[in-house]
Amino acid sequence: MSDDRLPDDRLPDDRLPDDRLIVGLDLPDAEVAAALVDRLGPEVGFYKIGLGMLATGGLDLAARLKREGLRVFLDMKLFDISATVTAATRGLVGRIAPDFLTVQGDPHVIRAAVAGRGDAPTRILAITVLTSLDRADLDEAMVRDGPVEAIVIERARRAFAAGADGVVASPREAAAIRALPEAAGKAIVTPGIRPAGAAAGDQKRIATPAEALRAGADHLVIARPIWAADDPRASARAILAEIAAA
Repeated sequence: MSDDRLPDDRLPDDRLPDDRLIVGLDLPDAEVAAALVDRLGPEVGFYKIGLGMLATGGLDLAARLKREGLRVFLDMKLFDISATVTAATRGLVGRIAPDFLTVQGDPHVIRAAVAGRGDAPTRILAITVLTSLDRADLDEAMVRDGPVEAIVIERARRAFAAGADGVVASPREAAAIRALPEAAGKAIVTPGIRPAGAAAGDQKRIATPAEALRAGADHLVIARPIWAADDPRASARAILAEIAAA
């Protein structure tokens, strides 16, 4: 990343970025993603880096963002035998110290990640059901019958019982998850956020930023509506204004 942010472009000391917005860096490589971070400027302070950049510098970029004082959501969706998940979590926490780290929402995976995290402040988030999936997709994957929302809520409940610090779920399920007694003090992170008028893209269970926040979401992951915009910074500012108004 470059150091070309001008001093007069920085936020006042008493005005920190609104970390309810997490910008998803779902871009081809770390160089392109770093350029977007520079372009967005100091109003955005939280970024998601996922598997799409794993082989193109994503982990190095995550470490650099942390060194520069930004928050990082490392969206690895870890899934393996317990010993492997524990080792992977320990390595990622030791090298990068992400603020959030995702694992699949199976209880044995969550317990293994919590063990690998140890006393570090990284929060382990459990994946419930991907926001790009609907009931037909679950049928194809031989997931048990029932409404998607019911499966998401039950996976969230079991994730909390296994020690997850939060869950990743669509905004459509956020209110029902927030109502769970087990959800007290836990984070709900919602992808599938689309500002009014934006195309759904590859997401199937979506909501606007205001709708997601009213439903109980703590953090909103927004990628394409920002990085694909003609003016990503203006798009981010508009979303932040909607968040503030909500």
